[in-house]
Amino acid sequence: MRQSIVVFFSLILLSCSNDDDNSMPSNVLAEYLMGQVIETGAVIACAASEENTNNILAYYFPRAGATSIRFYETETASVDKLDYTKYKEIALESEPFFNGSLGKFTREASVEKWIIITYELNNEIKVSNPIRTKQIQKPTVWNDEVTIDQTNPLMPIFNWELNAVADNAIYFQVISSINNDLISGTYTLENTFQFYNLSNVVLNITDGVPQLENTTDYNFTLMDVSLDNWVNIITIDKKFTTQ
Repeated sequence: MRQSIVVFFSLILLSCSNDDDNSMPSNVLAEYLMGQVIETGAVIACAASEENTNNILAYYFPRAGATSIRFYETETASVDKLDYTKYKEIALESEPFFNGSLGKFTREASVEKWIIITYELNNEIKVSNPIRTKQIQKPTVWNDEVTIDQTNPLMPIFNWELNAVADNAIYFQVISSINNDLISGTYTLENTFQFYNLSNVVLNITDGVPQLENTTDYNFTLMDVSLDNWVNIITIDKKFTTQ
């Protein structure tokens, strides 16, 4: 009798274990998106290699109200970048960038891959375009090579060299306070931007119409982004002072 009871409870435990296994959420992007309302290309995102390491820094812009922000990657870059069955979620903590106006994932990586970032908003899953990491074949160049024309002190003009190998798709510029609060975030196709002149801006993530103040320190950050969303060059925290 005792043996029968032991077998009986063993079967119950095995059944519960199998049920739990079946109820575990999948970490495959295709299965996460199955049956959901999705919007592709809706998450602005790119990635760069960390200075002096092979770590990947994946940056993204979370729209207000975004939840369940997730990082997915393929095992290698030798896959169809649009085959969502090849992407698996990696449990990474998102870090605030520009004090939370943007977000950033840091990922150790010795192999080049494809990355996708998603979040949920308004009962939809927003999906970034695939990001091709190139930390081995083309590490991101970090520099401070930008010229600043302050003829008009509160509307400085920023200029930088054109991408020398012609694989640039767009330039992303951020003006931030000395405390790293984002003041403006803009995209141009040209290698110049004037604060706050939007005549050549093709995408704008700025809230309202910002203004600079006299005799105040600010930072300028630039990202040269390729067609596959890899950051070729980063000009980080170039300091300037309004007169």
